Amino acid sequence: MEQRLFKTFDDLAQYRKSLNTLNDPNKIYVRICMTGCRAQGATGVRDALAAGIEERGLKDKIEIIDAGCMGFCAKAPVMVIDPADIFYQGVTAEDASDIIKKTLINNKVVNRLCLNGPKKGTKIVHSRDIPFYKDQETIVLRNCGRISPTSLVHYIERDGYSALAKTLSQMPPEVVIEEVKQSGLRGRGGGGFPTGLKWQFARAAKGAPKYIICNADEGDPGAFMDRAVLEGDPHSVIEGMIIGGYAIGSNEGYIYVRAEYPIAVEHLTIAIAQAEEAGLLGENILGSGFDFKLKIKQGAGAFVCGEETALIASIEGKQGRPRPRPPFPAQSGLWGKPTNINNVETWANIPPIVLNSASWFSSLGTEKSKGTKVFALAGKINNTGLVEVPMGISLRKVIFDIGGGIPKDKKFKAAQMGGPSGGCVPAEHLDLPIDYDSLQEVGAIMGSGGMVIVDENNCMVELARFFLEFTQDESCGKCVPCRIGTKRMLEILTRITLGEGRDEDIDTLIKLGQMIKDSSLCGLGQTAPNPVLSTIRYFRDEYETHIKEKRCAAGSCKELTIYVINPETCTGCMVCAKRCPNAAITGEKKRLHTIDPTKCIKCGLCFESCKFKAVEIKGRL
Repeated sequence: MEQRLFKTFDDLAQYRKSLNTLNDPNKIYVRICMTGCRAQGATGVRDALAAGIEERGLKDKIEIIDAGCMGFCAKAPVMVIDPADIFYQGVTAEDASDIIKKTLINNKVVNRLCLNGPKKGTKIVHSRDIPFYKDQETIVLRNCGRISPTSLVHYIERDGYSALAKTLSQMPPEVVIEEVKQSGLRGRGGGGFPTGLKWQFARAAKGAPKYIICNADEGDPGAFMDRAVLEGDPHSVIEGMIIGGYAIGSNEGYIYVRAEYPIAVEHLTIAIAQAEEAGLLGENILGSGFDFKLKIKQGAGAFVCGEETALIASIEGKQGRPRPRPPFPAQSGLWGKPTNINNVETWANIPPIVLNSASWFSSLGTEKSKGTKVFALAGKINNTGLVEVPMGISLRKVIFDIGGGIPKDKKFKAAQMGGPSGGCVPAEHLDLPIDYDSLQEVGAIMGSGGMVIVDENNCMVELARFFLEFTQDESCGKCVPCRIGTKRMLEILTRITLGEGRDEDIDTLIKLGQMIKDSSLCGLGQTAPNPVLSTIRYFRDEYETHIKEKRCAAGSCKELTIYVINPETCTGCMVCAKRCPNAAITGEKKRLHTIDPTKCIKCGLCFESCKFKAVEIKGRL
């Protein structure tokens, strides 16, 4: 069925009507995350279930779907059993027998695999009742975790390629562009430039051929949004790109994806072959006369190739280095021809917009930031994973309602938004609506969607140093401000974290940072100082403590950290001594304990484990 050739629009429509592969009332469907959850043993779970189902002769009644990411990475491996909508988490291969006997055969719940409810002893059985999912609105992630990413049949049954058929049969290119403009969709790759306007520029540009590019060079630490979409729903990106090609007058496209994403590359390769065999990609698509071919280009992992002109150079076989703009890619891009570049999330938004209308999409979000945004929650947060929420939702709701708050009831300190190119949003702005303009006002950016949460035990100076070290290392070295300026900033930050900071260092960092932002050639250099400038803006006191008191209050900078036990609050409970991995703490039960600084490796376990707060952090003397 997946190799069926659709020669006309009617062929595709009739085939879709005949499908019942995801909603057969006589079947039970077990959807297992088989992308990110593989690392936690999902393959063993799937194989054990498959063997047990076959052994009992239930293959005709129960179907296992190797699905994409379901988002709730903190609870991996996860699965959903339909039509009952039973959500299981932390599943192991040893649980397969109970799942088959109790749930698949006798329709009973395996309580130990359910999430704990709000009251002691209660369990949350259905995915629809889980707080992590309740406030989400899925457009980009509409199919992730619901279909097999390697099944064209599944995608078509979920209205896949309906938007393409509508575009080619009913909408002239100018109408498609206007629809995207009216939707208010802005590029989800970082800058937030209006997508429809970008397409309009490319269509109006003189020159042929024209090219379409998908930027899947996702390099931000802690970000995995694009990877999850490519792994879990590759056809949505392909369909969006074909529509974009039709709109600007392009017949050829490239997906530039990191070679470090092998599952994404595998699923994309399969999906492109399926679309070609079905007549949805290639020559004379659905009998419309429109041709479009698509190729995959694997990148070598250079962060700078996320910048569109560096990415273009890489596709051309050159070093991935940016060039000055103008001319912009819309006028002179790949091989000097008009080129349109959008990222994975942007392309995945196109089919729903075309199918459901611009007004539908623009009804979500805020006045200037329409639709939804996908975020990767990482760092000090209970529910790490992938979420899609309406633009304008508050940071507090994402972190505490969806994300489940901070582990061990620690205090939220900040969210690093936009990765190494972004800035931190401190606790005072927890009620800030998440949209392009609001984030920019507080010194952060939307970026591609990375959201790294830090708590009271994180040092903001060290955080800034970490991100600057990343961008400095990833600088292509073409322009002096980025190549030399970031190196000088990193040297200063390193000195501060080692206890060698100087009184003038903070002002020097601000001046250097502003100069690099104003004079660097590309977006990497122009945004590299952001983590430093935003942490100085909101946590200047931490910089001053490092410099003047030679102390790191968070205990993160080991050269500035000495752990001591306060004799007035120590109860001699011995918890710290038992947890010390190097036997640096001595003392008898119910008597004062002491820490031998020559043995202390500054791991911080004593500080974290003392419920009497007797372990204190002192600065370097």
